[in-house]
Amino acid sequence: MTTEQQPTRTERLDRLPVTPKHKRLLLGSGLGWALDAMDVGLVSFIIAALAAQWELDKSTTSWIASVGFIGMAIGASLGGLLADKIGRRQVFAATLLVYGLATGASALAWSVASLMVFRFFVGLGLGAELPVASTLVSEFSPRKVRGRMVVWLEAFWAVGWIFAAVIGTFVVTQGDSGWRWGFALGAVPALYAIYVRMGLPESVRFLESKGRHAEAEAIVRSFEAEADPSQYDTATAPREEPVRGGIWGPDLRRRTAAFWVVWFCVSLAYYGAFIWIPSLLVEQGFSLVRSFAFTLVITLAQLPGYAAAAWLIEVWGRRTTLAVFLAGSAVSAFVYGMATAEWQIIAAGCLLSFFNLGAWGALYAIGPELYPTAVRATGTGAGAAFGRIGSILAPLIVPPVLALGGSPAVFGLFAAAFALACAAAFTLPEQRGVALG
Repeated sequence: MTTEQQPTRTERLDRLPVTPKHKRLLLGSGLGWALDAMDVGLVSFIIAALAAQWELDKSTTSWIASVGFIGMAIGASLGGLLADKIGRRQVFAATLLVYGLATGASALAWSVASLMVFRFFVGLGLGAELPVASTLVSEFSPRKVRGRMVVWLEAFWAVGWIFAAVIGTFVVTQGDSGWRWGFALGAVPALYAIYVRMGLPESVRFLESKGRHAEAEAIVRSFEAEADPSQYDTATAPREEPVRGGIWGPDLRRRTAAFWVVWFCVSLAYYGAFIWIPSLLVEQGFSLVRSFAFTLVITLAQLPGYAAAAWLIEVWGRRTTLAVFLAGSAVSAFVYGMATAEWQIIAAGCLLSFFNLGAWGALYAIGPELYPTAVRATGTGAGAAFGRIGSILAPLIVPPVLALGGSPAVFGLFAAAFALACAAAFTLPEQRGVALG
């Protein structure tokens, strides 16, 4: 006589429909994500204002942007390692607190040097938070919609960037202290961190890996209590075979290398373009207010880009969706570099926003699925950390490339980076419908 094998806790999570508890998790993580984006977006507007007020050259403004990305590179690596050691939730809350307080302190900066110190700590917290949040959401999401939920998490980035554009347009431009008020508004995450620490569940997979089975069982049951049993997914999910070694072990090294290439190229092109667009528009002769208004319109196109990626990622799969949106980003970047008339700048900018941010959504969905639980946050954090090297370089390389070949050369370089990322994306494994290891 045989007895039917009971499903594991992770299998029970995988077969659930989307419950109100899933939605609260997505909203709680997403609001933190949006606040992160608001902070990063504010820098693009503030450096344009500071360049005029403090009479800064392009090299100095480049370093104000890049020092934050140096912090992000360190934070992404450390955050992933800590999340695999002490838990996703604790690291998520701590990073929100660090960068929220540092953003508030940035409003009090009295010199370029002090501002750069504060921006480094902002980046430290921000870099650690992003891969940890995507890992947490991915580990709780039902298998059938896991990719879609992570893309919707990433879509909160557009919400935050839109808020940054609104603050830039209507606050930063209001007098010499406008940029200080912009940073002060970015300190909201410090308060939000308290809610995050209290309200979000810890990863079940993490708890099991640490032998905390009673806590893991209680969390799974809390999700099941809100689910309609008639909507359970009863299909058998394929599961990855056990892997040897860490993220550079024999079973993972190829996907790690491709993942890092995509991260580097997308970070280089995205941050190079969107950090500099307001300043480049000012240089083209548009007023500060008009340049910020153009950027606000361009930013709005991020939302339909995320929506399209969220739908396609469960239809086409992760790899194809990522590659198509990267190809669209490459074409859009090239077209933007050639644009001269106002309508051309706005149209090309909107296309770049649409495709680039859709690609970001797919990239964040792919990352946690590439690695088993023991190294999942480490793997996603390491990829993000390597990508931040691209974001560090991006603001620094724009001035010399701009001097050599103007806007066409700058955006031609970004188009090439997107094309390389597209090629690397095709070498990643397709993980749609695969149960997380």
